[in-house]
Amino acid sequence: MRTTIKLTAAAATAALALTLSACGTSSDPAPKAADGAEADASKPLLVAASPTPHADILNFIKKNLAAKAGLKLDVKEFTDYVLPNTATESGEVDANYFQNKPYLDDFNKKNGTHIVPVVNVHLEPLALYSKKVEELSGLKAGQSIAIPNDTVNEGRALKLLADNGVITLKDGVGGTGSLADIEDDKGLTFKELEAATLPRALNDVDAAVINGNYAIEAELHPAQDSIALEKTENNPYANFLAVKEGNEKDPRVLKLAKLLNSPEVKQYIEDTYKNGAVLPAFGPAA
Repeated sequence: MRTTIKLTAAAATAALALTLSACGTSSDPAPKAADGAEADASKPLLVAASPTPHADILNFIKKNLAAKAGLKLDVKEFTDYVLPNTATESGEVDANYFQNKPYLDDFNKKNGTHIVPVVNVHLEPLALYSKKVEELSGLKAGQSIAIPNDTVNEGRALKLLADNGVITLKDGVGGTGSLADIEDDKGLTFKELEAATLPRALNDVDAAVINGNYAIEAELHPAQDSIALEKTENNPYANFLAVKEGNEKDPRVLKLAKLLNSPEVKQYIEDTYKNGAVLPAFGPAA
């Protein structure tokens, strides 16, 4: 009887240990590979993306390239510039595709997140649009310009305006300025708005600086419809695939990165987004 009791108790203890090990706690997540290399390649890769062009490009891959590469790909669309990163940080999604390096650096610093870029894919030139004037010289004192209200895109918008003589920025500001860094506003007023709302604001202001993806959704063509267009040469604002630090070598991420830089995707971008709206940010793939 004593022997039986001892064995039963030992078995119960072992079972309890296995149960606790399997369940874990919120403060002790299950250990994973340091670089993501041991992730289950058979599971779908869930990627957060802005609808256009990011989700469009991903869905092209899902429909035409993923199966042959042995990749299961799911796309979750977001219409803002915050949730894709917080969802990636929390593990709600495996990766995201919507942002550029200056924006990501600023986001990580302000939010304590650990998102890292994997591979550049495309560039969306920022542009100034207007329904009230046909050229820059038509902008006069007393008129209003709407700009994105997030730190990076606001600085980028102000640099675009300064490069085209609409305003003058303080020396050395570059693309990191804010409204406080305007040395001469030429009598213009500025409205800081969420980037996604800028196309709708065109009717209420004299001009607006609009991000490429939102311009596309509003059927605005940078090369044809803008009155000032950002230069693409040496442009640091390429959009890329990103993951939480530690997941860079997830085999699914590596497969998607290769597909995003494939000749097929380059051709898709060039055929689909004409008039300079979206430009490949990578050279010919091997």
